[in-house]
Amino acid sequence: MTLTELRYIVTVAQERHFGRAAEKCYVSQPTLSVAIKKLESELEVAIFERSKNSVSITPLGERIVAQAQRVLEESRAIKDIASSGKDQLSTPLRLGAIFTIGPYLFPHLVPQIHHAAPSMPLYLEENYTGVLRKQLRDGELDAIVIALPFTEPDVVTRPLYEEKFVVVLPKSHELAKQKDIDPEQLIDADLLMLGEGHCFRDQVFEHCPALHRKQHSRVGSVLEGSSLETLKHMVASGLGVTVLPESALGNMDDNLLATRPFREPAPFRTVALAWRASFPRGNAIDLLIENTKLCWAKK
Repeated sequence: MTLTELRYIVTVAQERHFGRAAEKCYVSQPTLSVAIKKLESELEVAIFERSKNSVSITPLGERIVAQAQRVLEESRAIKDIASSGKDQLSTPLRLGAIFTIGPYLFPHLVPQIHHAAPSMPLYLEENYTGVLRKQLRDGELDAIVIALPFTEPDVVTRPLYEEKFVVVLPKSHELAKQKDIDPEQLIDADLLMLGEGHCFRDQVFEHCPALHRKQHSRVGSVLEGSSLETLKHMVASGLGVTVLPESALGNMDDNLLATRPFREPAPFRTVALAWRASFPRGNAIDLLIENTKLCWAKK
């Protein structure tokens, strides 16, 4: 039994597909299949049920995969402990961010980190909060940038910055004549929002009860887009209005779009960094915090 074989079964369990798992592990499918067969033979159990069109995990396989994940996390911890005695800024750092933060933070953060720590390349991941939470817990990521509130046992969080929510609307829209907008005024508008699963959607509805009530009313409509950039394009086409975080306001067509602040007290979100309390590279975390705050201060 090897760590490589354990990584193979964990990846197949995640992908539910031998071909995709092989690609993710950077090996050929026959190589991965033979290694898993070898492990199953050694353990004398079937970890996966294979059919022509699908792969499923046996009940015993579920327990084996869960244990394999723990073993892999502990093996990564050994490497982290070893590296902590060396230069903590000389090995890659695995950083995740939610979809509504990553595209606007990473382009500024990457050159900052490269300048401050050129020997610490960043592995970057964008995903939903729930997926990033699991990746952090399983040791697949070292730190994640999320929006508060965020709680997880044995995980430390540190606020990085606050950003207000802003209304984005077609330049010809009646509300564009105002200096600021009350959430109640969006009740009658066609509202464009991110789909279910995006925490930013939940935060907008939480901080703007009027918009939350709108979901269940027959006035106007609530349409969904897959990303903040898509929402901007939909607004530019005249389909409706949307709410964005300040950081997403770049690269907008001023001939088609207008932005207006909410009337005070304006809704906002707190962006934070989260990492495992046991993560030994404190210098790398400090560097991330310092440079992320610096990126925000430059906006």
